[in-house]
Amino acid sequence: MSSQGCSLLGCGVDDDDDREFDLDDYEGSVARWCRGCGDHAVLTAVERLLTAAQLPPEDTLFVSGIGCASRFPHYLKTYGFHGIHGRALPVATGAKMRRPDLHVFVVMGDGDCCSIGAGHWIHAIRYNMDMVVMLLDNGIYGLTKNQTSPTTPKAFPSNTQPRGSYLDPIDPMSATLGVTNASFVAQTADWVPAHLYATLEAAQAHRGFSFVRVLQRCPQFSARIFEELVRQPDRIELLVHPDGVRVPALESIYKNVREHDPSDLDAARQLAASGERFRLGVLFHDPSKPRLEETRQQRSLTAQQKIERLNEELDRYAV
Repeated sequence: MSSQGCSLLGCGVDDDDDREFDLDDYEGSVARWCRGCGDHAVLTAVERLLTAAQLPPEDTLFVSGIGCASRFPHYLKTYGFHGIHGRALPVATGAKMRRPDLHVFVVMGDGDCCSIGAGHWIHAIRYNMDMVVMLLDNGIYGLTKNQTSPTTPKAFPSNTQPRGSYLDPIDPMSATLGVTNASFVAQTADWVPAHLYATLEAAQAHRGFSFVRVLQRCPQFSARIFEELVRQPDRIELLVHPDGVRVPALESIYKNVREHDPSDLDAARQLAASGERFRLGVLFHDPSKPRLEETRQQRSLTAQQKIERLNEELDRYAV
């Protein structure tokens, strides 16, 4: 589907728009990820979500940085911005501030988000702008062929640390929950597609910064990181709650189910810090947190008014 003359600077869909979108309206070119890459599952879930939510392609924006996961915008018929390493969040923030009506999605890898982009990540959480942010975490730098990333498990070997990673990995969930104004924090996995979809659906429904960590397998370089979790469902615990995510069909496979109120920040932090099991579900959700695009939103100005205000500001610095 074309954008029908619309652009990121301009038009949205009229209130009386009666179009219906199907999967073909969102599917782009064939994804070029490796066979067995978890990114395929995430892309499928996102395409389903866009179709179910009926988000107009011309009002939907995907922003990415650099890495395997960052090819995401190329495979969708929405607007997309393929940026530079670690800078997806500043680009998304600028787009959302200028066009708060857009449906904004951000896709980052673990190196993209937790290393070079870590400073932007922390402040984007604090800004709490309305966007869905997906961290596709495979625990390795995949695009540059097997270097240790901030989330690589300790002792896991790579080309840069062949004797194994020296340090314990950063925990994206604990880090996010420790930032002021966090409003939606969840974790899911690419090999549990029903849970993946339900989690992204909850994230898209939230008005604020929805941070979703997706445990994502890399069949080339880090398949062993999540192999035990795939083969041993008892290592996983599902967090369920009416205000979170629940997929009853999964509970016959994943026997460890915990009732967790996502409004309890202290409990969320304790669950994230506990390493006894990997937990899938919504750890924290607080829709009352302020959003930057609302607190900073100004009334629309004409072109002439903008010029006048700009001249007034520049006159302050005249010598």
